[in-house]
Amino acid sequence: MAAPTANKLQCMAIHSTAVVDRQAEIDPTAEIGPHVTIEGAVRVGPRTRVFANAYLSGWTEIGADCQIHPGAVVGHLPQDFHFGGERTFCKIGDGTIVREFASIHRGTQPESWTIIGKDCFILGYSHIGHNCELGEGVKLYNCAALSGHVIVGDFAIISGYSLTHQFVRIGPYVMVGGGTRLGKDVPPYFMAVGESECVGYNSIGLRRSGKFTPAEISEVKTAYRTLYRAGQTFQTAVEQLAASAATRTGRAVIDFIRSPSKRGIIGPPRPGGSAYADDESGAERDM
Repeated sequence: MAAPTANKLQCMAIHSTAVVDRQAEIDPTAEIGPHVTIEGAVRVGPRTRVFANAYLSGWTEIGADCQIHPGAVVGHLPQDFHFGGERTFCKIGDGTIVREFASIHRGTQPESWTIIGKDCFILGYSHIGHNCELGEGVKLYNCAALSGHVIVGDFAIISGYSLTHQFVRIGPYVMVGGGTRLGKDVPPYFMAVGESECVGYNSIGLRRSGKFTPAEISEVKTAYRTLYRAGQTFQTAVEQLAASAATRTGRAVIDFIRSPSKRGIIGPPRPGGSAYADDESGAERDM
């Protein structure tokens, strides 16, 4: 028997009830489930599985080995009054999982992008707004929401029911606690809870990653104490830290703080503002 053609393989991978635009490009090894709608020039990569009732649209690229779960919306029109209908993009990196009813919108400005890195985990009912950029391995837990133009560094964790203001930057390996209302930037490796309060550093995340030496982790702890516990002005603390930084982690914190920001840098714990505010050892423990 002759080997099946690529077109036959493609047809076998798409459920008969799915609605797939003629402009779409579906890899022959991808699987498109029942009642999926794919509208526009969507590209679905190898071995990616799109579960029942998901909706993909626009100029959206979904990489290899991804999972798009039931009810998820990927690449739809941005929730932005400034959007004029121009061509904009959404990109989902290889190995990323988008769980039930999560929504990821494409960019607002012409030719702009919303970009999700590889191996991200986007949980149920979470939202990623237009023009957001997520690095590798980011975890966005249930019902967390990122407004437009939010930037999230590699391996950051944003816990459930947290809200992030537009244009906020979240550094690599940051831990954002559940229910946080984040209105300012969080430097790399730190922890945020409550009303934009920095309560410590992500020691467990750094140790578990296996990518940081004890000296690098120790300098993160020193950076936190210098910036938020030393009782001096923030600018003085930044200058002191810049003069003493000896590892890549210390320099990364300084570079982040000194780079352009539209929202400013997160502040220290407020008295009574969080469960960690009045306990230094607690503030530096793992969440």
